[in-house]
Amino acid sequence: MGSEYPLQVGKQDFALDLLFFHRGLNCLVAIELKTTRFSPEHLGQLNFYLEALDRDHKKPHENPAIGLLLCASKDDEVVEYALSRSLSPALVAQYQNQLPDKQLLQAKLHEFYLANVGNGEAE
Repeated sequence: MGSEYPLQVGKQDFALDLLFFHRGLNCLVAIELKTTRFSPEHLGQLNFYLEALDRDHKKPHENPAIGLLLCASKDDEVVEYALSRSLSPALVAQYQNQLPDKQLLQAKLHEFYLANVGNGEAE
């Protein structure tokens, strides 16, 4: 749906890094990108954006928004503590700035193709 997606709450303007709509889940998907190590404040910011999306942008027939927080690095224990009381569906992941090995990608694509041909979905 957009990058730097504008959100206004009260009289303040905010910008969500990326916003998508997942047709299968029938919901908005908010993605926040951080170039630093995970910090619990990042999760608070994402939860704030999810609430704004649900209150001001979600249509009545849609499911609640979900969030994905991508950070340069993370400490699993800090993430666990930060998520332990969170009620919002959110995921914290560490991103890579280079692709996996070419042979691994080819093998996974071949595996995916075979799985879909077996289900009659790919031609």
